[in-house]
Amino acid sequence: MTPPRIIEVEELFAEPAFILPTLSPDGTRIAYLAPHGGRRNLWVRGVDQTHAEAVPVTHDTRRGITYYLWADDSHRLLYQQDSDGNEDWHLFRVDLDDPDAPPVDLTPMGPGSRVFLVEPLPARPGNVLVWMNPRVASIDVHRIDVATGESVLHHEEPDPLTTTLLDRRGEPAFRVFTEEDGTLAVSGVDRATGEARLLRRMGGAEYPLSVQPQQVTHDGDGLLVGSYSGGDELRLVRIDRRTGEETVVADVPGRSLDTMGILAPGALPPTVYTHRGTGRPLAARFVADRPHIEVLDPEFAPVYAELAALSDGVLGTLSSDVTGRRWIATFLHDREPGVAWFYDHATGERRRLFQSYPDLDPADTAPMLSVRFPARDGLELPAYLTLPVGIPPRDLPMVLLVHGGPWSQDVWGYNPEVQLLANRGYAVLQVNYRGSVGYGRRHLVAAVGEFGRAMQTDLLDGVDWAVAQGYADPARVGIFGVSYGGYAALVGITATPDLFAAAVDYVGVSDLVAALRALPPFTRRYNANSWYRYAGDPDDPAQAAELTARSPITMVDRITTPLLVAQGANDVRVPQAQSDRIVASLRERGVPVEYLLAEDEGHGFENEANRLRLYRAVDRHLAAHLGGRTTDTLEEPTMTRSTEEIVAAHLAAWNRPAGSVSFAEIYAADVVVGEPGAAHTGHAGMTAAITALQTQVPGAAISRSGPIQTAQDLVTYPWTLGFEGQPPVASGRDVLLVRDGLVTSLYVVIDS
Repeated sequence: MTPPRIIEVEELFAEPAFILPTLSPDGTRIAYLAPHGGRRNLWVRGVDQTHAEAVPVTHDTRRGITYYLWADDSHRLLYQQDSDGNEDWHLFRVDLDDPDAPPVDLTPMGPGSRVFLVEPLPARPGNVLVWMNPRVASIDVHRIDVATGESVLHHEEPDPLTTTLLDRRGEPAFRVFTEEDGTLAVSGVDRATGEARLLRRMGGAEYPLSVQPQQVTHDGDGLLVGSYSGGDELRLVRIDRRTGEETVVADVPGRSLDTMGILAPGALPPTVYTHRGTGRPLAARFVADRPHIEVLDPEFAPVYAELAALSDGVLGTLSSDVTGRRWIATFLHDREPGVAWFYDHATGERRRLFQSYPDLDPADTAPMLSVRFPARDGLELPAYLTLPVGIPPRDLPMVLLVHGGPWSQDVWGYNPEVQLLANRGYAVLQVNYRGSVGYGRRHLVAAVGEFGRAMQTDLLDGVDWAVAQGYADPARVGIFGVSYGGYAALVGITATPDLFAAAVDYVGVSDLVAALRALPPFTRRYNANSWYRYAGDPDDPAQAAELTARSPITMVDRITTPLLVAQGANDVRVPQAQSDRIVASLRERGVPVEYLLAEDEGHGFENEANRLRLYRAVDRHLAAHLGGRTTDTLEEPTMTRSTEEIVAAHLAAWNRPAGSVSFAEIYAADVVVGEPGAAHTGHAGMTAAITALQTQVPGAAISRSGPIQTAQDLVTYPWTLGFEGQPPVASGRDVLLVRDGLVTSLYVVIDS
């Protein structure tokens, strides 16, 4: 078996060459996102043209664009943008007839106000409806004339706890009121009188992100929602506007409706695919080992059959002209990212438009395997296991990759993090722990009150399963998570400090009490069935004490695992202070920690330079502690001594008293060095690096700071530089990677 080539970090995490294509309403143009000026910008081309003939119509050089939509005249595009990740979204317009003109902000508002949703208004050509909060505490609907920029208040919500759902004419059809316990009271609005009549109540812990979807039908007479209807699976049902009668629209036995599209409308595959011209539901999406598409409209069935034949992946996003003749479909695939196809149903023409990363060979990527195993209390846990290609799947270093949310899910499809890790030789385990959505009511509500408890032991049970199956080496398991996953990573190295050999916390919560108390008071009812129900209420002394006990910051003194922390300075969900406290505490104790703080980012790194910096650091960090491959070991030193000689020299030196270590004796010229915060390539000479450090702090001594760590193919020697009786001024570690009895790479990591 031969491992594939090492894929460069840039190939996986640079801006995609093409992403999110859509057809203009008249079907003559294609818009999409692609790099321009170092950022992800909007491009437009004719439906029969190539990218070489396309024109960039936005020129954002500070932050890439992630969401856009067409105006109904096919001559203008609208897009949302915030400021350095602060999530204060504004709506901008660009004119395709004047692509070099600066964009126009259609929603000038002050800090704290943002655009929440933008929808076309078929009854008023040239207008869109925009849900935004100029009054900050209340979200109202404004009607904006796209051409002139004129904005008028279309619908004012008298009660901030009420959401009015509009039909395709822009008229009120349903009202949804959030009660004190988070329950939703759904009322139908009488067309003649405007009076609202209560139809039903929905809610509870099984709806942590509220009832989703909430979509008024094309005729305005019904409301499409996800409902458990007394069972375990989430079904798509229609609630009648007049009678409140519930009718099943889509039900797949053993499968739940996939509601993840609500997190990024327009960018993620929707829960319900609808006809652009009529608004009729075409198909619904359900959670499965590979996502399942359930066709609802018989007239769409032959179109879907043709689309599905274009790829062995699963339908992702879908766009058409208003007639439903021309279509652009993207497909999800575990080994091939972002493939898009054009299809003309009238002529049968079909052609592959592009792939997000055209230079990435699927043969170099790894397949995702769906697996299941029992939790310690018997709950079945769905998961995905990705094994490196070309390496025997036994006793591998493994990374437990934990999804955020926690009311989210890992899905089958291309994931650059997974592919980076698998390419480096790691097994990758993604557990849909209890509380993950899409696996039924029982799986979801089993997480109530289980933050840091059963939700965490589900992850540990996954590690035990992988070890028992022979996939993972228990001495080389790392944990990596974003947001809630970052919290889980921190809990993993505090509650079970001996289990993980390395950890990555990416915008993770370290203090549950502080996080919950930071939620705006007016959101309390909206969060009643999510954070307060599942985690706890910080205003209740007993629950606050429990939250404190389950917060990693409380157990930070137990961390000994080498940690990488990544944080956006403008993160409004997990403020910088959450990471600062963890890092400060570890540095005070001399625990290895690398801190990546991006001043121009929020909850996640959007800008390419920051992403590349992050994943290069992840690559180095895991290689240093788990022993995987890394691009940082491609430029290998010319080794002049055998492995035995180098290891013997290290052992002899580190057994001497502090301050008497001779690096020349250990390394001679066989070294790779660098600057703080990284493992480094280049044949520069260890003595020069240490001399430079010692010049900055004359008289400082090099001392061993911990036991020599030996794994199957990794030997690590931790050290500090400092003065006796004082905190160290620098710390680092020497890392030897050993293959078949030979040192294949030897380098130094300077942590701080």
